[in-house]
Amino acid sequence: MKTLIIGPSWVGDMVMSQSLYITLKEQQPDMELHVMAPRWCLPLLSRMPEVDHAIEMPLGHGDLNLRVRWKLGRMLKQQQYQQAIILPNSLKSALIPLFAGIPTRTGWKGESRYGLLNDLRRNKNAFPLMVERYLALAFPASQMRSSVDLQGIPFPTLRVNSQQQQQALTRLALSLEQPVLGLCPGAEFGPAKRWPEQHYAEIAQRWIAAGGQVWIFGSNKDQSVSSAIQKHLPAELQASCHLLAGKTSLEEAIDLLAACTKVVSNDSGLMHIAAAVKTPLVAVYGSTSPGYTPPLADKVQIVHTDIVCRPCFKRECPLGHLKCLKELPPDQVWQALNNLTDRV
Repeated sequence: MKTLIIGPSWVGDMVMSQSLYITLKEQQPDMELHVMAPRWCLPLLSRMPEVDHAIEMPLGHGDLNLRVRWKLGRMLKQQQYQQAIILPNSLKSALIPLFAGIPTRTGWKGESRYGLLNDLRRNKNAFPLMVERYLALAFPASQMRSSVDLQGIPFPTLRVNSQQQQQALTRLALSLEQPVLGLCPGAEFGPAKRWPEQHYAEIAQRWIAAGGQVWIFGSNKDQSVSSAIQKHLPAELQASCHLLAGKTSLEEAIDLLAACTKVVSNDSGLMHIAAAVKTPLVAVYGSTSPGYTPPLADKVQIVHTDIVCRPCFKRECPLGHLKCLKELPPDQVWQALNNLTDRV
């Protein structure tokens, strides 16, 4: 059995999709599993032992480019896949499996993909969690509801490379002599997911004052907020706050998040990575909901406010006040950190 997965484009969604790959391999251990994903997600696939082969999707968000999709589909036809499972909901994401002539093409109806998918699933709302929707596609349509059990979801588990981890520590002049609190203050989705920098700074100050150190993770886009957090600290504590945003590859971020004692993160791709490397985690939710995309791990504390307008799932606060984040006090996050047991 050879199966092609059209994977999601967001880092966090790609991490959650590993639960599907684990389930497919449990069902058929000899299955050859190929996953197509954007370039920025390929490092994640390299850390998933269930994935036999990763294929780069050369097109970005919103790029239809039928010619490229046709050529890629005809090239993949040589692989003779028996099934394709399409995780994104877009119409265009179903084109390559069609062009590749894959006989069984499975996915949710999404953007009315009649004809593009011939194993079409329609009752998506019966599965409130995104990971449940992914897992449901591992089973025949008639068995989805009886087979997907929230208590039995296999959690994503990304491999950590200890040699590469040590190389990253050396390159960035980092030490593990003091307990490490990882902070992930960015969120690619938008500002309605970002807990204020002043609140992160208060958590960092308390951790450093207690004898620890802080590593701040993120992309190039998160360098300004990372610097702002460091500048909010008293001058004598700033040397214990290390700015890693924009300085690590995704693979290095995986290994370094695994080296942290604990992590505080917004609802973001790095949050899901921290969960998947089993680092005790405090997950901060603003406009989104843990009832849809929770971190999938055992040592997790989830914090959010209970104001009536959340979750709204908007990139920017439609009311302009961001109360769901501004009114979430550092004391609540600090208590959640203290409730977490350290890694074993």
